[in-house]
Amino acid sequence: MSHSRVLLTGIQAMGRHGANPGERDEAQDFVVDLDVTLEVEGDDLDRTLDYRVLADTARDTVAETSFVLLESLADAVARAVYEFSQVVVVTATVHKPGAAENMGLEDVAAEATIGP
Repeated sequence: MSHSRVLLTGIQAMGRHGANPGERDEAQDFVVDLDVTLEVEGDDLDRTLDYRVLADTARDTVAETSFVLLESLADAVARAVYEFSQVVVVTATVHKPGAAENMGLEDVAAEATIGP
């Protein structure tokens, strides 16, 4: 069995997260990047983890949870992806475009890594 690294960038998601008043009242835009090391057994989709599943897991986690801290959201996304048995290590980076825009910044993001 070998390991492969899968990178997914720009996963668009909507969620209710934030520390400021009103931020969790309505869904806002988030963007997730995943860096996932997977166990792979040959050239067969049935023997690895489909990256569409990874993207859907990230989107679902953003949509179905609510956190005050961006760091907590990044951790929740990483933990959700890490639940798959094929995942060896995962780093989830969650960007909050609205926060960056409001502060005149290029980006605001938090990152969490789960794995040995």
